[in-house]
Amino acid sequence: MNGIEAVLITLGISLDIFGAVACQGALAAKIEKKHVVLVCAVVALLQVCALYIGNLASTTLLRIDDKEGALLVSRIIASIIFIALGIRLCYKAWKNEYILERREDVLTIKNFTKMTILTSIYTILTGIAFGFLATSLWLILLLIVCFTITVVISGLYTGYHFGFRPKTKAFFIGGVMLIIGGIDVIIRYVG
Repeated sequence: MNGIEAVLITLGISLDIFGAVACQGALAAKIEKKHVVLVCAVVALLQVCALYIGNLASTTLLRIDDKEGALLVSRIIASIIFIALGIRLCYKAWKNEYILERREDVLTIKNFTKMTILTSIYTILTGIAFGFLATSLWLILLLIVCFTITVVISGLYTGYHFGFRPKTKAFFIGGVMLIIGGIDVIIRYVG
């Protein structure tokens, strides 16, 4: 998988985090820089761990079954994962759950940790797909750290200033990016 495809897919999955963090930012009475740094660190660490676990699982499976047929099946599975995650995000955008905005005095790490653990399930699946496509682990880890920090900061401040509504656009754009990435995998690696 080339770098552009990896950027597209990693950014797409990161926009799921943007939407969730924007909802948390919409609830914040104020945003302190030390909390932003701590949230970035926690969310990025959990995302890196999730991506690594998924990648490790899939590369281990590929080492066990090294046949050409297994490689084709793994690429098909990778494309299905990307497309399914994209459809999930587009559905979240379409569903557009209403959130009762109420101000909270302090951003709690507990809320961000729970939110990140829930979204990490999808990051594990993304790691599995990247592993099946033999994408450079260092590249995707670097991308996930950069994009996670960017979307956490921008999501917090976007939510703080504009409320939870921008999450819908982020979910839709991320979903489209993942679907395009899945179709690209089919065209380039399966077809």
